[in-house]
Amino acid sequence: MYFWLMKSEPDELSIEALEKDRRARWDGVRNYQARNYLRDMQEGDLFLFYHSSCALPGAAGIARIAASAYPDPTAIDPQSPYHDARATPQANPWSAVDVEFVECFPQVIPLARLREEDALSEMPLLKKGSRLSVMPVTAGQWQRIVELATGRSNY
Repeated sequence: MYFWLMKSEPDELSIEALEKDRRARWDGVRNYQARNYLRDMQEGDLFLFYHSSCALPGAAGIARIAASAYPDPTAIDPQSPYHDARATPQANPWSAVDVEFVECFPQVIPLARLREEDALSEMPLLKKGSRLSVMPVTAGQWQRIVELATGRSNY
């Protein structure tokens, strides 16, 4: 099993909305490196659900990959904001995954708090200029964030 961090704007999909719906499609990723990470994900992998582009960006909870990568249907839907005119049903370069809710953190762990942790200094999220919406997280980074969020030393 691998660990990931995936960013979503809460007005698009929040951890609370995922908790209510239990399962959702994670789509609309239009960066090749982030897309490749989606394709590396396996059913059962866990990810930190990160709220971005909002009043309090930060780690908001945990979710699980429920189905591995498949062609992103939003790329070929002309009505979708994620439509890609170059994509066709036969040649769709974009991928989506299905995700399911695991838990909400008692409170969002803000980006500023994550930056204070030496154990997290190598996270792609905290690197200057990094704008990826999907990225790997090491087991040590995962554990430290879960500990900050929940007080649990194991996950």
